[in-house]
Amino acid sequence: MNEQTEPVALSPQQAWELLQQDPRSVLVDIRSTMEYLFVGHPKGAVHIPWIDEPDWEVNPNFVTEIRKLMLGGVACANDSGCAPVILICRSGKRSLEAGRALLDAGLKNIYHVDEGFEGELDEEHHRSTLGGWRFHGLPWEQC
Repeated sequence: MNEQTEPVALSPQQAWELLQQDPRSVLVDIRSTMEYLFVGHPKGAVHIPWIDEPDWEVNPNFVTEIRKLMLGGVACANDSGCAPVILICRSGKRSLEAGRALLDAGLKNIYHVDEGFEGELDEEHHRSTLGGWRFHGLPWEQC
């Protein structure tokens, strides 16, 4: 059996499709609290920051919080495998790093949204013009 060594990259549309097809799947927004609240977030996403203010250090409880969310692995059944965990950040970089940490900790079926919520910067240094969850018109909300 092949062990997953990297989080599987999904486009925003593929992530949305997986969420619709597998009701066990969980979308985790790993951006900072300020980004989550003020920039907006995908509807239904659970917020567990990877790096957060005020210190901007990696959350030492990140893996534990994800394990709790996934009921400590109870979401892995022999016949259907582990429930998919889909990570999303601003542009896909932090989610890749966080996904690697989850895999290193032994979690399975880890994905990340390669364009993130806002996508990369355009020539004018604006986001949400080249890609991302919001750019593609997927459901999102703002506080």
